[in-house]
Order: sequence, then structure tokens, then C-alpha cells
Amino acid sequence: MREFSLLVMVALAASVSCVDNWWKSAVVYQIYPRSFMDSNGDGKGDLTGIKNKLPYLQDLGVDAIWLSPIYKSPMYDFGYDIADYKSIDPDYGTMDDFDALMAEAKKLGVRVVLDYVPNHTSNESEWFVNSAKRNGTYADYYVWANGITNASGSYPPSNWISIFHKSAWEYNSVRGQYYLHQFVIGQPDLNYRSQALQEEMKEVLRFWLRKGVSGFRVDAVNMLYEVDPADHGGTFPNEPRSYNPSATPDDYEYLLHWYTKDLNETYEVVYDWREVLDSFAQNETKIMMTEAYTDIDLMMRYYGDGKRDGSMPFNFVFLGNITGSSNANDMKLVIDSWLSKMPSGKVANWVNGNHDQSRMATRHGVNRVDAMNLLALILPGVTITYQGEELGMTDGYISWVDTKDPQACNTEDPINYWKSSRDVARTPFHWDASTNAGFSSAAKTWLPVASNYQTVNVEVQKVTNKSHYHFYKDVVALKHTAAVADGTLGTHAVTSNVLVVTRVPPSSKDHTIVAIINLASTSTTIDLSKIAGVPENMKVIASGVDCALNKDATVKRNSVSLSGNCALAFENGAVRFVAPFLLYCITLFLIWLQ
Repeated sequence: MREFSLLVMVALAASVSCVDNWWKSAVVYQIYPRSFMDSNGDGKGDLTGIKNKLPYLQDLGVDAIWLSPIYKSPMYDFGYDIADYKSIDPDYGTMDDFDALMAEAKKLGVRVVLDYVPNHTSNESEWFVNSAKRNGTYADYYVWANGITNASGSYPPSNWISIFHKSAWEYNSVRGQYYLHQFVIGQPDLNYRSQALQEEMKEVLRFWLRKGVSGFRVDAVNMLYEVDPADHGGTFPNEPRSYNPSATPDDYEYLLHWYTKDLNETYEVVYDWREVLDSFAQNETKIMMTEAYTDIDLMMRYYGDGKRDGSMPFNFVFLGNITGSSNANDMKLVIDSWLSKMPSGKVANWVNGNHDQSRMATRHGVNRVDAMNLLALILPGVTITYQGEELGMTDGYISWVDTKDPQACNTEDPINYWKSSRDVARTPFHWDASTNAGFSSAAKTWLPVASNYQTVNVEVQKVTNKSHYHFYKDVVALKHTAAVADGTLGTHAVTSNVLVVTRVPPSSKDHTIVAIINLASTSTTIDLSKIAGVPENMKVIASGVDCALNKDATVKRNSVSLSGNCALAFENGAVRFVAPFLLYCITLFLIWLQ
């Protein structure tokens, strides 16, 4: 009996450990709901459309989907201006539709992660309406200030500028004060110096955690706090000039943002949220990914302070530090830099794109799609894939007339608007070559479909022998192998154009994975004999669209021929144990049931 009890304890401990580790080597697929799949023919994507396409994502091999905001909103910033954190916007469906999506996702083994937008709400939120009227605790939910009045007129409280251009202050006649909005006028900033507001925002997390979500992506986290006016004589100080030669006085880049971002208080709030998520971790660890475009040392503080755990800060080095002209040395330096800065025991992540950036295939070039996907998937930690990256979707053309993004519209420039438009990366997903790329049956979609949809779509790439889709899927299959999930990493710039990544498993019974990327347009032959961990005989297990070597081809490590713009993954031919720890857990659990 004592031995049986011990076995039960071991089995239960192992099963909990298995669940807890789900995200540490996961593929998280970002869905921009308005552009993924329209189920009712209104030209806009919705929750039922996402539910109907979950089998595609399950087959692709992703572990979780991250949904950009689906909450009730007037859509000035397409969901990032939230009127009610606990309601579904009618554009996307109902709460019943969300519950149906959750049920289907659970059945298929795909987790759901939501976008959490804590810096601001919509000015149509009941919170804001009550705050403007100074009703109860709501009075302090937002950042309010008196204007500056002198002989020449009345002015905003400070010179702060919105990310979306012009003053970050807007006068509210009901309250008789200005409110802060670091984004569009309809997005008033919340006041985290109010403890009541902090508790309200924690309850938002709890509401969705009770619904069964597996975590959150946190928007614009480093802008939660502004300087405390109590420390500056009761006023908000002006920010200094940046002297950026390309910035006008209306541009965000015109100032240095000493008083409106990256304040120390921010980290404590994130650590508090981590405790809320941990209180719901009975069946799984909840993931929290924070967005902060800032210095790498400041990003690393989001992981925790050594006493309290925090979040996983989004790693934007692929977005900001690598371009279409970067060579192998550049890529190795960027990868090694992040990993060397990361605190011990924490988990890395790799991001090729999102709804705010020009698409990966446009930024890096179509000939580097497989290379960038391979890197994001083969490196240790979490991979975040923005919808369409598995196909090599490129930016769509959006005319001034069709422009919806407030970041572009606020420039009021019908000629150069495209320089700041995010619409180009938000065009509808390409399912097939039919009208509207199979996204919608509507006569007109909310944004025009990109012009290349007839050749770049799921249906075409599924039936093509070699495609970005097939390559992506093959590499995703490696994500949970022992080598990629837990193996030792090696990065090697063999030449200025050839980058080699080795993943050596902790046990000799598992196979080594070797990823090779040729960034040049010309062919070359390389010798990998001197790189530790590279097996003498290697078999191709994933072959990019530009590679002459096909899957199952074998090569010697001292003579590997690479086509131009080729991305390849090899194994040493050993028996592959997919998710071996998971199999171990299942075995123990079955023993326990007996």
C-alpha cells in the first residue's frame, strides 16, 4: 500500500509538471480577429470564423492562439480602445460565441491567450463617463490635470505628445480638466496611482481566467505610469526635446519621454498580475507576455526581480535589429545578445512580426521567409507567429481612401500616410484563390485583400510539394523534441552568409537537430566537422522552397551543399522521440489509474 501511495504521488507530481511546462517551448499564433475569417458575410472576421478554422491551426501544430482584442469597443483603434473589458464586441459575436470557441479549442488541444490592454480604455467606457463626473472611486481612474492659463490663452498641462501625433492632452468639458491620452484621443490613460483602479484591472484578469484562458499578452506595458505630479509641485513637467532631425513638433519622436514611460512602479504592477495568474494555475501555468518597445536592460526587468516573478517580455530583436541585408554574423550577435542578457532560468521568445509592424516577408524579403521562420522555431523558448507568416504573406496596398489606421489618418497627409500605416499588415488572411481570398463572402471587406492572394494562400501551398507552409509545419513538428525543448544551443556564423544553429539533446538516445541558413543568393558548400555536436551523417527533415536538397536526403557533415537562399533542418537519423517527457507523464498516469 505504501509503495502504491508513493507511485500515486510520483504520477501526480509528474502530471502537474507536464502541464506547467506547456508554454516553455510553445508556438503561439497571433490572430488579428478582424482579418482572420468572416463567418457571417459582413466583411469583418469574427469569433465563429476563428472557431471554424481551429482545425487548420491544430494541424499546423500551434500550441496556443493569441487573439488581439475582442472586447466591446467603438473601434477608433480597432479594439485597443476598450469600452467594456468583460463584454464581446458585436463585430466579433457574443459571449456565447466566445464560450463555443473555448470549448472547441479545448477539444482540439489548442490553448487561448487574450490581449490585455491595461494602459487605457475607450472614452466611451462607463469608467470614463463616471470619472468625468467625479463619481466615487471612478474619479481617480484616469490621469486628469488642469490646463495652463496665462495672458495669451489656455493650454494643455504639459508639452507631452501622443504616439498618434499632436498633444497627448484633451480637454473634457464635463470635468473641466484635461485627460491624458498617449494614443488616440478616444483612449484616455488609466491612473495606476489609484489602488481602486489597480484592483479593478486585476478583476478583469480574473474574469477571463475563470473562462479558462491560458494567459495574456499585455499591451504597451511600459506606459502604465507617468511621473507623480506630487513630486513636481503638483504639475506635470515638460519633456525635453530629442532633436531628432526628421521629427516635427507634432511627432512623438520630437521629445524624449522621461516622464511618461519606463517608470519603476510599472514592474511592481506586473509582478502583482503574475500573482493573480499564479492563483489560477491549478491545472496549467498561465502565460504572460508583455509588450514594451524599450532598452533591452529595461525589458529584462519584466522577468522578475529575484524575489517576485513577472512576465516574459516580448523579444523584438528580429523586428528592430535584423533587416533584409543582415548577414550571419549580425544574426548570431542579435541572438546571443538576448540570451546573454536574459536572467538565469528564464524562458526566451522570438517574434518575427505582429499587427503593428510591416509583415516579415516584406521587411526581410520573400527569399528569407523560411530562414526567419526556421530561426524563430528552432531557438530555445517560445515562438510567436503572426497570422500569414507561415505562408510568406506580404503587406497589402491600402489607398488613402481605404486607410483605417488612426496612426496613419492622424498624419492628415494623403501622400505620405503609408509611412505610418499599420493597415498594410492587417489585410485579410489568404485561405484560397476565390473571391476575397476565401476570407469573406461580402461584396467589400473591411480592408482590401492583398493583390497576390491568388498565388499566396493556404490552399495553393498545401497542394504544392515545396512551400513555405510545408516548411513551417515541418519545423513546428521539431518544437517539442528533446533537442529543441531542452537541448544545448550553439550558434555559428560559418561564413558571412551561412548561419548554423545546433540543438543537442540532454540524452544521447535523442537526436540532434542542425539548422542551416544560406543568406546569399548563390550556392555554396560548407564543412561542419569542427562544430561540436554535429553528427557525421545527417538527414534532411525540413527543406525550404529554395533548397535543392529535399526531405530525407542524406549528407556528410564535411560536405554540405547549400542552394542560394536555402533554409534546412537536419537530424542525425536516430529514432525521434516527440515530446518524450509528455509520454513519460502519460505512462506514469496510466500506471496510477491501474
